[in-house]
Amino acid sequence: MMLTVLLRTVFFYFFLLLVLRLMGKRELGSLGPLELVITFIMAEAAAIPIENPERPLVYGIIPILTLMALELILSKLCLISATWRHLISGRPTVVIENGRFVVREMRRLRYTINDLLEQLRQKGYDSLSDVDTAILESNGELSVLPKEAARPLRLADIGLAGSGIKPCVLVIDGQVQKEDLAKCGIDEAALHALLQRHGCRHTGEVLFAGMDNMGKVFVQRKE
Repeated sequence: MMLTVLLRTVFFYFFLLLVLRLMGKRELGSLGPLELVITFIMAEAAAIPIENPERPLVYGIIPILTLMALELILSKLCLISATWRHLISGRPTVVIENGRFVVREMRRLRYTINDLLEQLRQKGYDSLSDVDTAILESNGELSVLPKEAARPLRLADIGLAGSGIKPCVLVIDGQVQKEDLAKCGIDEAALHALLQRHGCRHTGEVLFAGMDNMGKVFVQRKE
């Protein structure tokens, strides 16, 4: 009995992992209502045959595959239809406009001023006077547009152009990140030359190497 439960748990772990990968990559914090509901029901469907070894595995597999198909269909509808997207995922809501609370929308969402101030502090805004617009996205995340005076300084503001270099990871734990190298326009010969200037004879000696958007390379050797 215990062995059956163990094997079923392992099976559904990898089965759910595969299903979730097929459904697409989403961070837990950015899951919308559709993804959250389906994820919870999938977990319950998998628990039934795990907790009741007498029940066939198909009692868990069929509901999970059905939910996966439903999620893929509804996601496709959301992509091609704004009506479906708004119906399932909701609409972004402006909760601060021109530096003032939009009380009507906050009441409709049952979103208190304390909730809003807390999220503003988490975004780095401890004063409402710095905020021009705040939008509560459909996934519950708050997007903040600061006033001009509170906006971070950009290179264009002082008449400077960017370097045009994209930050990239070069080496992680001795492994060359070839995709990032290609994006940065660096070949392996140039990478080895960079590493040698930092005292590393080969990539196997490197714990981490990366390049920032100013072209500066950081290298940390393995201990």
